Amino acid sequence: MQDVPIVRESKPPLQPGTRSKAPVFVLGCPRSGTTLLYHMLLSAGNFVIYRAESQVFNLLEPRFGDLRVPRNKCKLLDAWRSSPLFAKSGLDAHQLDAEVITKCTNGGDFLRIMMEAMARQQGVERWADCTPDHLLYLDRIKETIPDALVLHVIRDGRDVALSMSKQGWIRPIPYRKSGNLEAAALYWDWSVNKGREGGKRFGSHYAEIHFEDLISNPKTTLANIGRFIEQELDYDRIQRVGIGSVSQPNSSFKTELQAGNFSPVGRWKTALSGVELAKVETLVGETLEQLGYGCALPEAKRRNQRTLTRSLYHAYFGAKLFLKKKTPLGALWTTRDLSWV
Repeated sequence: MQDVPIVRESKPPLQPGTRSKAPVFVLGCPRSGTTLLYHMLLSAGNFVIYRAESQVFNLLEPRFGDLRVPRNKCKLLDAWRSSPLFAKSGLDAHQLDAEVITKCTNGGDFLRIMMEAMARQQGVERWADCTPDHLLYLDRIKETIPDALVLHVIRDGRDVALSMSKQGWIRPIPYRKSGNLEAAALYWDWSVNKGREGGKRFGSHYAEIHFEDLISNPKTTLANIGRFIEQELDYDRIQRVGIGSVSQPNSSFKTELQAGNFSPVGRWKTALSGVELAKVETLVGETLEQLGYGCALPEAKRRNQRTLTRSLYHAYFGAKLFLKKKTPLGALWTTRDLSWV
């Protein structure tokens, strides 16, 4: 692995003095450690404490459509006020109505208005968002919140696939009756590359954080992140405050936690069989190597099936995202009750 906790692209930075107040988006493929880093930021202080994923770009905006239309804004407010997203904000039920009705024209406006209201209430200067799916909406974030800073958390795809397949989060393509591990690995591959491609358009407002660096060398990694977002991230304070997963790991491997041998890095080395490892590395080995993780198996031992299966899944995931973003089907996909979030 490369010993570089943060990767930046070259582009003119934010104006002096604005970066230290800019909103921060902690994003990544699910099960990559985004919640841990987010809770570290909250534990460091000066960030709004909001123990929820906002779901604005991936759920609320597609569901309620053009927020320049007053009736759409009213529908959004009604649904949001009856959901855990609102309950966890600590805001008064009608506190945001006037500002949303008069100033909100898109999902980014709504998120900013909501978070700034919480910042005023909590007496802090800035806010962060941690909705993993927002990694797929970087262009929309840039369009509606142009000063946003993005922290893309990247974790070894073998560990991510293992965790996601254990929870059954990513289903195989419909005609395949098995292959949860395969689907999870390819979702990681697709979403990480999608995020990296979108990150290029953020320039110096985008950084990549390896989860393994955060675990093995937290002080140095947090210091680098602190310089990037222009905020002190004191590791000792973070440990002492210990919000959420800082003190209580958010793991799908509960037996490890209970046994006291919790180790989130390199779990795949003992948990994946030889056949499973060969399957995963055949499909996503190229991305693993590009990110500095390398592969356990040499090229000659990986089955020569990667191109067709990888292309098929990438097209499948991409088509679903396109339909959700660009067609009326997006509203249908997101009409489920918000009480689950």
